[in-house]
Amino acid sequence: MVFSILLAMMMAVSFVALGPPRHRLAVWGGGVALSLLCAAMFRVRLNAETKKLDWMVERLPQFDGVSAKRVPMEFDSTVETLQHVSERLRRMLGTADGERRQLEALFDSMQDAVVAVDAAGRIQWTNQRMQRLIPGASVSSAVRVGHALVQTIRDPEVLGCVKAALEQGAVCERRTTSLLPGRIFEINASPMPGGGAVAVLHDITRIEQVERTQRDFVANVSHELRTPLTSISGYVETLLDHEPLSPQAREFLSTILKNATRMNRLTEDLLTMARVESQEAEMHPRQVRADVLVRDAVEAMRGLVQDAEAVLEVGETTGALVYADADSLLQVLGNLIENGIKYGQPRRSAQSRVVVSAREVSEPVDAVEFSVRDFGRGIASEHLTRIFERFYRVDKARSRESGGTGLGLAIARHMVEMQGGTIRAESELNAGSTFLVTLPKVGSPL
Repeated sequence: MVFSILLAMMMAVSFVALGPPRHRLAVWGGGVALSLLCAAMFRVRLNAETKKLDWMVERLPQFDGVSAKRVPMEFDSTVETLQHVSERLRRMLGTADGERRQLEALFDSMQDAVVAVDAAGRIQWTNQRMQRLIPGASVSSAVRVGHALVQTIRDPEVLGCVKAALEQGAVCERRTTSLLPGRIFEINASPMPGGGAVAVLHDITRIEQVERTQRDFVANVSHELRTPLTSISGYVETLLDHEPLSPQAREFLSTILKNATRMNRLTEDLLTMARVESQEAEMHPRQVRADVLVRDAVEAMRGLVQDAEAVLEVGETTGALVYADADSLLQVLGNLIENGIKYGQPRRSAQSRVVVSAREVSEPVDAVEFSVRDFGRGIASEHLTRIFERFYRVDKARSRESGGTGLGLAIARHMVEMQGGTIRAESELNAGSTFLVTLPKVGSPL
């Protein structure tokens, strides 16, 4: 282009310098033709070199300095820039590839099976553990990638959990016993920010076996203890009622009877806990009015109320129907009322007061909320999240003194959850505690 401009300037000078108009016109015409020819040649050359640059850009980051020798001097700076960009891209891709391989090795070393799917439910990636779970797929085979998850895994719990994560955009947790014969898996499916979901299958077969063994051991030991404890209690009661005893002997026998009774109650609670945790406890759910449950629970505790000289009141109630096992729910409410009487004293010498209520709530579903409230010293906030654990006591000395086993609230939690409900506690120091049991109303989704 510069050459064409110089040529045009030379033509203009020649055009002025020449004398006759006839000569000027000839020189002008020749100059124009020569300029057009030069411009066409330059354009052809420029297009050819531009194509070379396009070829270099298309081959980034594989482009190297050898290809730069094929480019004329006018593009030296551009070629040098491309060479630097190519080197940076190679370093970045190398780093990304190393991180990808490291991440794949990490996932492959996991004992849990992992599978990632896109928004359409097609498999994007699986680790080796998942490949071994898929019948007919080898560890190195990628034949399943790109296929729909439903074509590879037929387990309804896995498919349902992944579908929930994709459609609802929330973490889904389930368990399955049908993926592999004799194995139990815990499924966790989570949505991914860019669409799709990732599912992790954790084999909990060994954990379940250990827990089952522990439950069976506790149940067997508790069952075997019932007979000797019953004999001890019977003989001690007979001695206390029918034999002349010295005051010291009577005191000793009373202590033996008290501890035998406490041991008997502990074995009964352990047996109940074992049945509930193993889901062997039979439930007979039916439609029950909430206010009837409240009145029956209060009436069943009248004897304990009179012995403890406590006050037991019925608060707000509702005639709404809940679908529940009446016997187990009465046991739960009775346990909460008994705890309220034992620990609901503002002071040791004061009288306990417990209020039992039931009201309708609409969140998260239409349900009935049963409440058992006391007006005692309350429970510190650090204990509220743990009081439903087995053998956990807020005040160990006071609990033993009152004969508590530390299993009542744990049993209550399991019984409520088996019926699709929830149980929680609210408390304020020196203002009392409230235990809340929520059960869905009849017709509400669980």
